[in-house]
Amino acid sequence: MRKKSKKSAVIVMTLVIIWLILPLLATIIYSLFTDWTGIIPKGFTLANYTKIFTDAGFLTSMYQTVIICVIPIVITVVIMLFALFAVTVYFPGLEKYIQILCMIPYTIQGVILSVSILALYARSGSVFGNRMVMLIGAYCIIILPHIYNGIRNGMRAINMKMLLEAAEMLGESKLKAFFKIIVPNILSGITVSSLLAVSLLFGDYVIIRNLSSTNVNNMQKFLYQAMKRSSTEASAVFVVIMLITFIITAVVLTIQSRSAYEKLRETR
Repeated sequence: MRKKSKKSAVIVMTLVIIWLILPLLATIIYSLFTDWTGIIPKGFTLANYTKIFTDAGFLTSMYQTVIICVIPIVITVVIMLFALFAVTVYFPGLEKYIQILCMIPYTIQGVILSVSILALYARSGSVFGNRMVMLIGAYCIIILPHIYNGIRNGMRAINMKMLLEAAEMLGESKLKAFFKIIVPNILSGITVSSLLAVSLLFGDYVIIRNLSSTNVNNMQKFLYQAMKRSSTEASAVFVVIMLITFIITAVVLTIQSRSAYEKLRETR
């Protein structure tokens, strides 16, 4: 019975994987041919990919996309670590209010958020009136629920208070113990939530279009411009975006698994 259940589970998972990968494979095939009006595509070509990687605008968009993804994630992770440390250790009664505040961005649409930020800060004359500052602030708000859930779930998976008390008995302060003991133990939750935030920010078009105008270009802006020129070129851009996201995810997960393996070896 167990062998049959394992086989059926493998079959089901294989079918699900094929179903999920099929649209991506179709997009890849479409980007490699000049014509696909019939059953079989015609005119194999790599011209779309050659054009993309020789376009200075694409390289600029890729670079700026990575930058505007990394900065908000780092800021949000640091803020949430300190906030949850203070709430868990010193003010446990405020945790429900922190959770409510962190869940509010789920209900805010990108158009409403960007227009509200522009109306509030565009003519303020302060540092918050800078387009890049507004964009980073908006992205911090958008990814806040995902970062909060990842860090909070990681903290709930370990006995944080007991570990901090044990560290205090050994003469370590709570703050140092938090970053030396707790943060490494919840690194997987931080990593997963950060990768989710990366995928969310990589797919943004509305917020960056409203807040940055022409000052900053990301991959979605470049994709929109490619769609105006050619559908096959747009498919190639989409494939490249997926590959970049996959590479970032693979690199982060590889680094995390290596660090976990090294820590396991040290404990042995």
